[in-house]
Amino acid sequence: MDYQTHILIVDDVTDNIEVVMNLLKEEGYDFSFATDGEQALSLVQSNPFDLILLDIMMPGLSGFEVCQKLKQDPQTQEIPVIFLTAKVDIDAISRGFELGAVDYITKPFNGEELIARVRNHLELSHAKKLLKQNNLTLKQHLTHRTQRFATELEENQKEMIFLLAELMETTSDETGQHIHRVAEFSHLLAYYDPSMSEEDEDTLFHAAPMHDIGKIKIPIEILNKPGKLTESEFEIVKTHTRLAYEMMSFSDRALMKASAIIALQHHERWDGRGYPNQLKGDAIHPYARIVALADVFDALANRRHYKAAWPLEDVVAYINEQRGKQFEPKLVDLFNAHQDEFAAILEKHRQPPAPHELYEREG
Repeated sequence: MDYQTHILIVDDVTDNIEVVMNLLKEEGYDFSFATDGEQALSLVQSNPFDLILLDIMMPGLSGFEVCQKLKQDPQTQEIPVIFLTAKVDIDAISRGFELGAVDYITKPFNGEELIARVRNHLELSHAKKLLKQNNLTLKQHLTHRTQRFATELEENQKEMIFLLAELMETTSDETGQHIHRVAEFSHLLAYYDPSMSEEDEDTLFHAAPMHDIGKIKIPIEILNKPGKLTESEFEIVKTHTRLAYEMMSFSDRALMKASAIIALQHHERWDGRGYPNQLKGDAIHPYARIVALADVFDALANRRHYKAAWPLEDVVAYINEQRGKQFEPKLVDLFNAHQDEFAAILEKHRQPPAPHELYEREG
């Protein structure tokens, strides 16, 4: 046993303490001793002990009372206690075990028995500490590995969201830049919205690109029709909200849940005249309210196959005209306060001119 092993001997008879120390000194242990319970408790509070040899019958606090106090204290409850008793009293021994003692040794001491029991309990205690530490290390390792896997899974999920959204947009004239712009516009609004947390900002940035994923199930001839849609065709297009929700609502992951609710509700209007459920005001999820404004702003400010890009001042005018109608008033106010940042995102992702626009300029 390591020579630094520290044993506390507690007995009101100093001769008994000397006997124990003489028997154990060849083992290389360090010793402290106390002649009453109060002194023992004081020593334990200021010194780390690996084992306590504790007499039962002492003036003042008995060994039972000392043991009880030791086991009630989280700082000392793991120290193994061996009772020293002058006689084999079944009731006393039973009570000692109930209080948390690990063993008992009778007086007068048998040297070999004392050495063997002390050594065994020290080795057992050391093994328990080592096992506890290994379990803690293993638990930390598993926790870190689980966190790493979860992070990798989330990052893969985010990449898949953008890939799916870009795949959907290959079926229309909306380039992949549209989903990146909507993601950035949504993140910008969430950043300035005091009701949104950093987690909300991140969720919106990665969930917003899925707002129109349901269009992948809309017939291409309707989706890319150059002229105005008929009423029946528009009703088919409107189903993309429910189709997307049905595709994603099965997932228990927060990002997919957010994507599903955004896809379902981003065409709802603040005044209750939107679709598919005619939700009104606060009944619309905050994420969907933000993406609704971001999506319309981008759709108007950039060209589509059925329209040219609007001048920025006209887009701003429309957004403000729809304050309290299509859009939540608070979000319109945030948009107005940070128009320059929205314009910067537009410029960063500016579309190249269409071939007919180049021809018109050259002509």
